[in-house]
Amino acid sequence: MPQSFTLEKNSNIAILTGAGISKESGLETFRDPDGIWSRVRIEDVASPEAFAKYPDAVHNFYNLRRARHRVATANPNPAHLALARLEAEWAGDVTVITQNVDTLHETSGSQNLIHMHGVHSKARCNLCQHVVDWQGDMSTADVCGACGLPGGMRPHVVWFGETPLHLDRIQATLVECDLFLSIGTSGNVYPAAGFVSVVQQIGRAYTVELNLEPSLCAKIFDEGRYGPATEIVPFYVDQLLESL
Repeated sequence: MPQSFTLEKNSNIAILTGAGISKESGLETFRDPDGIWSRVRIEDVASPEAFAKYPDAVHNFYNLRRARHRVATANPNPAHLALARLEAEWAGDVTVITQNVDTLHETSGSQNLIHMHGVHSKARCNLCQHVVDWQGDMSTADVCGACGLPGGMRPHVVWFGETPLHLDRIQATLVECDLFLSIGTSGNVYPAAGFVSVVQQIGRAYTVELNLEPSLCAKIFDEGRYGPATEIVPFYVDQLLESL
């Protein structure tokens, strides 16, 4: 830890995670040069307009994503496990705000978790907003168990043009944190890319970027550490816990 930075044992820690933390578990990213959006047009499968015009195509795309998550051999990697350990052993609040739609944080043991972009393993009714666990394929023929109407079931993920989930809770977490970590993010997806600025405007927290390489927001952080998440995240967590 930097000598100029001290953290009390009951301090609050907010952690933003992106696709980079799950890539080392074998899951595809979206924005890498070989990521999903290099092969599929966003506007064709990941917007409310696409779902209104081409619901079958949207369902097929997300059915494939959901199936790959079900059969994938992906398991939480040392970075996920380190964050779960930090939550379990740290005296203050540790909250993970994730942009990821996988459930590797849950599987690793993290409990204080905010999925700001939703999750593949849930569905939402566009007609009544009811959210339900969902593991299999989805189609326009599916009937909502709450309102009883067909045609409205959709993946419980945030599409382009939609507002991320749980922003009030996220704002409260950022305001109350004493340390803000950003892990595996590109820095070009808002509002998540602006969280570091929110924290620094409050002027309370120390900010650290843990990433494979500097993000677009790297210069804003108080500190940056770069390398594979499976190496730098456990090392940083060890340092935090040793400082207690």
